Amino acid sequence: MIIVSTNIGEKKEIDWKGKKVTTGIFKYSTDEPVFLNVEEVKNDAICDREHHGGVEQAVYAYSQKHYDYFKELHPNIEWELGMFGENLTLSDLEETEIHVGDTFKVGETILEATKARFPCMKLGVRFNDMKIVKQFWNTTKCGVYFKVIQTGLVKKEDVFELIKSNKEQPTIADLYTKKRKEKFS
Repeated sequence: MIIVSTNIGEKKEIDWKGKKVTTGIFKYSTDEPVFLNVEEVKNDAICDREHHGGVEQAVYAYSQKHYDYFKELHPNIEWELGMFGENLTLSDLEETEIHVGDTFKVGETILEATKARFPCMKLGVRFNDMKIVKQFWNTTKCGVYFKVIQTGLVKKEDVFELIKSNKEQPTIADLYTKKRKEKFS
């Protein structure tokens, strides 16, 4: 896996169907390296600390390959990296192969896979179409949250090098599928 884009966003307040919504999901690609801190990506707005940021979900990564799937479902959108709210867009992130606790060296950092990302209405706000939330739930293309074991800078083209595998733990896709069953049963 290689970083193809580092993405940050600013706090944005929008009017969604007559309701004010504050979000940091409107991320944009940056050419500068980003600093991965213990609880967040430096200079990236986190507006909902209950569901984003913090030690267990300091960094959110998403696969560039997953974009192709959603582009077919939403052909009229002007696509840009960071659209799923990810801090790191990776060349080929596969949730069915990454286990909780898998640890990677990337740039100056060491990252540990912790959780799946569960979509909320803000993903629908970002796409201006709430159908994306259900479409997202109906896949295992959820992305991965990482804990930052060693802080530091990462940049475009940095490689994720697996330094510890944790195959006895569930995969990120397993966690996601379990949560989906609980939510929709």
